[in-house]
Amino acid sequence: MTAPTTPHLLVTAPFDAARAESLGEHFAVDVVQPSLDGGSLAERGIDDLLATATVIVAELDVVDTATLDKAPGLRVVVSCRANPVNVDVAACTERGIAVLTTPARNAEVTADLAFTLMLMTVRHAGEAERWLRSGAWSPDDVFEPYSRFRGIQLAGRTLGILGGGAIGRRVLRRARAFGMDVLVYDPFLAADAFGDEATVTTLDEVLSRSDVVTVHVPLAESTIGLLGDRELRLMRPDAYLVNAGRAAVVEEDALVAALQEGRLAGAGLDVFWTEPVPADHPLLALDSVTLTPHIGGASDDVVAEHSRIAADGLLTWLDGGRPATIANPDVLAATARA
Repeated sequence: MTAPTTPHLLVTAPFDAARAESLGEHFAVDVVQPSLDGGSLAERGIDDLLATATVIVAELDVVDTATLDKAPGLRVVVSCRANPVNVDVAACTERGIAVLTTPARNAEVTADLAFTLMLMTVRHAGEAERWLRSGAWSPDDVFEPYSRFRGIQLAGRTLGILGGGAIGRRVLRRARAFGMDVLVYDPFLAADAFGDEATVTTLDEVLSRSDVVTVHVPLAESTIGLLGDRELRLMRPDAYLVNAGRAAVVEEDALVAALQEGRLAGAGLDVFWTEPVPADHPLLALDSVTLTPHIGGASDDVVAEHSRIAADGLLTWLDGGRPATIANPDVLAATARA
């Protein structure tokens, strides 16, 4: 039984063991096996742990009203997501429970994947690998791949980044290291936000001038369908589109049509309107498209990063401070340590 004077930390998210151990100096810590079901935490069969929990750290588990009902002493929920979509924030606010998030936890690895998709697509690396594995490389024409899979270099090309946030900024850094010029579309940034590193301009100009466009805007009402048929027609037929962000930003039918009709040179995609992708999806039949199964954040480094952010926020809260990542700051006073 947890001592009343020691706050009880319940971790159901994947979590760095060293961070959990260090938090043990301040909390009574229970770490349970993460679930990939995405169901209510109230249905995990851990009612005894919920009953004494002061803090819950969750990633896929849903912290809903049923969970809150089983955790009467709860004061803080940490969602290991940039946006606490797995937490009923309104219900937490009503009960005076602070909700913390872990923004940018996967920014570096997602930027890595976006660049991976870019390189694989413009150099036809996925198509070339499939061709090689099929046994098509014949000694009768040893130089066939040299002509079949000719691609472009990135140096000297223009990258258009949609969204100048945490991931977009990291993609920008990588692009500059590759010798690319960069245009950024972000209506919330000034034209000189990146100095000499990039120019912030309109969506139409980014689309019409870029050799590669990569999508990193957040999902919001204003960004759903941001790239439709009209926008895709602004891109040059020798340009490429990369989306390791949010599928709904790009109208999928319009993208398929642009690729099938040769109005785009290719695309690299990690996200899709329907996941898993149906076996008969037309994108699967296009050699000009590089596809990965939504693995942008699939890295142990993401776990280490969200563990660090979560631990920093909890220690700030425990000391009576204001965590930098609180989603409902109005309840902060009610969550001060007794």
